[in-house]
Amino acid sequence: MQAKRILFTGGGTAGHVIVNLALIPVFQKEGWEIDYIGSKEGIERRLIESLNGVIYHPISTGKLRRYISKENVKDPFKVLQGTMQAWRIIGKRKPSIVFSKGGFVSVPVIMAAKLRGVPAVIHESDFTPGLANKIAIPFSKKVLATFPETMDYLPEKKAEYVGAVIRDELFAGDKNKGLDMCGFTKEKPVLLIMGGSAGAEKINQAVRGSLDQLLAEFQIAHICGQGKTDPTIQQDGYTQFEYINEELKDLFAATDFVLSRAGANAIFEFLALHKPMLLIPLSKSASRGDQIINANSFKEKNYARVLEEEALTEQSLAEELIKLKKQAPVMIDHMKNYQSEKARDRVIEIIKDTGSE
Repeated sequence: MQAKRILFTGGGTAGHVIVNLALIPVFQKEGWEIDYIGSKEGIERRLIESLNGVIYHPISTGKLRRYISKENVKDPFKVLQGTMQAWRIIGKRKPSIVFSKGGFVSVPVIMAAKLRGVPAVIHESDFTPGLANKIAIPFSKKVLATFPETMDYLPEKKAEYVGAVIRDELFAGDKNKGLDMCGFTKEKPVLLIMGGSAGAEKINQAVRGSLDQLLAEFQIAHICGQGKTDPTIQQDGYTQFEYINEELKDLFAATDFVLSRAGANAIFEFLALHKPMLLIPLSKSASRGDQIINANSFKEKNYARVLEEEALTEQSLAEELIKLKKQAPVMIDHMKNYQSEKARDRVIEIIKDTGSE
């Protein structure tokens, strides 16, 4: 009997990998063989290549920019090259199904899968579809939504609302381990600050400029981004990390409040873990505005407070975090009303059904 094989893709940011990390162990336990197509130097390579039993295939990929750049001339050729590379990989590995979490690396993979006659399922995390998924959706068999409102932006015949896929291990964190790794005590609440997998320089600067005020209220675990820690800052109750992967569940367990960007996967994880959050979404000048929409959706549901990046100063940051601390009990009550629709199980069911058609 031929082994069942699934090919995953997605990358560029950790958000385009997290759902795949939640699904891969399930398929492995059921005896599926796993392939992953990602970029040559993206964060997905670091996160996936170390997994046992997963074969990682790097391909060429373009960025498909929305702004004018000389790189735009090269990108169509990179996408074409990546499509041919993915076409060869799919032909050799012969998966029965492709699952995509999005990001620009996924575009040539979904196109190649269509050319090979292999069905593809896309998962869209944001409130509105990103450019990569907009391009890829016509080549897919099924597209799944995290926000119910996203259904308004997707083709009705192939779209389904499934909710957020949360990694099981995040619920198995050890609070004491999380406190120990930071050198924290149990006497003061812990504020976790994260600016996405690439870090957020403006948030980092505002945090460091208001440290004295913040440390009076919180112990702070600051995930700064690669190469963005500041070794000159040595203060009790303030610990910096470039990036955290396997120990993240323990850090989450020790966390009382979160300051974060507003990427959909991350904020749904905070919601599932009942962590009151202050969201500072990427500004429109630096993005397509999807994080602003995500953040405002959570604010309307009383899951989060929102501070626009344009209004971010050392003083406004400190004021908003103190308001968050006061509002937290009400937020947690609202979060408890959020029910996971067993999204992971439904996604797995859709993948299997689509792959066997």
